Amino acid sequence: MKVLNLLIALSVLCNSSLLADEKKLEEYISDNKKVQFDYDYKKNEVQSSKLRDSWIAPLNLNYSYSKSNPYDNEQTQEKAGLSMDQAIFQSGGIYYGIKFAEASRIYSNYSIDVAKRKLAKDAVSLLMQIQQIDLKESKQNIVIKNSEINLAQKKEDYLNGQLDSGFLDNAIIERNIAIQSLYDIQTNKERIISKFNAISDMNYLDAYIPDLKLLSLEQFLEYNIILNMSNSEIEKNRYSKNVTVAKYLPKVSLTAGYTWQSSSVFGTNTTTPATDYYNYGVKAYMPLDINTFKDIEAARVDYLKSKVVIEDRRRELKAIFEQVMQNIENFEKKKQLSLENKDIYIRLLSQTNELHVAGYKTLYDVELLQNSVNIQETDIKIFELDKQLELLTLYEMYKNEI
Repeated sequence: MKVLNLLIALSVLCNSSLLADEKKLEEYISDNKKVQFDYDYKKNEVQSSKLRDSWIAPLNLNYSYSKSNPYDNEQTQEKAGLSMDQAIFQSGGIYYGIKFAEASRIYSNYSIDVAKRKLAKDAVSLLMQIQQIDLKESKQNIVIKNSEINLAQKKEDYLNGQLDSGFLDNAIIERNIAIQSLYDIQTNKERIISKFNAISDMNYLDAYIPDLKLLSLEQFLEYNIILNMSNSEIEKNRYSKNVTVAKYLPKVSLTAGYTWQSSSVFGTNTTTPATDYYNYGVKAYMPLDINTFKDIEAARVDYLKSKVVIEDRRRELKAIFEQVMQNIENFEKKKQLSLENKDIYIRLLSQTNELHVAGYKTLYDVELLQNSVNIQETDIKIFELDKQLELLTLYEMYKNEI
């Protein structure tokens, strides 16, 4: 727990540099992916604008032309008109409709942000995993060297009659297992590289890996896009409820129209002069629907549920944060253990070198201890990357635009 407290304290000191690498995460997404997300944002803007202006009624333009011969004489009729039925009062429905459109836009943008952030996190995670596999590959090569040294020692002892063939067989098997493990690591590396290339334009060989800083719980929750999306959902459902209520309240519309018509009869001198006229007025109405209260209650329940959901998500996010901090603490303990082991091996290596010069230890003993030092150094780097991978879980949901 002391280690965790130290980590939290360090996070407070790093506040000023938090945003540097956080803002770079989305740079790891390929240009094609970025363009797709840009189109998603643009589509959302258009849909929001359409929803915002949906209260504005269209102008209805119509024209008709017809022929008939009811009395053996062919008659033609033409008629054209322009009409409008525009709501000017909806008991707050117009205002809440505009607010609902804006809230829907914000909510949808957060939804896109979440998807974009996850893809960025996946790209950085794969890049870190590639670097981690490089370290594991280096470590496995050292393990293979140790198995070869062990095999050479067993071979000498067997030829000198000090061991039976069973020990030599075991040494050969251990070496083969170590080499096969290396092949597995290399295969896994190629698989991860393929995944990275599918979502990023960067060359993994020279791509910069961000150094993520620790976050405090307050920072994680304050700039959490999951919580922000939940808050925007509450606003969206609140205005949706108000729109639903207004739908069943009195409305007032302004009506207006203009009509032109003309008719004639072929074969006679009968021609009706073209006429045109206009009309305008005010219309008030209120729907009486058997499902009014059910519809309103359903909208109200959605709103109330969204207020409960955000508290549940806040609890889940706190649990995720605590789990990540606990995992980081465990990796820090492993790192400290490797540091202690490294110091032990360095001291033993120094003493063994002296004994080797004096003829009491073999070169194999020196090489094995040097390899042990190198393995611990590699483990330290691996554990540091493990901590960064844990922090990525938080940064996927953390976005500070300030």
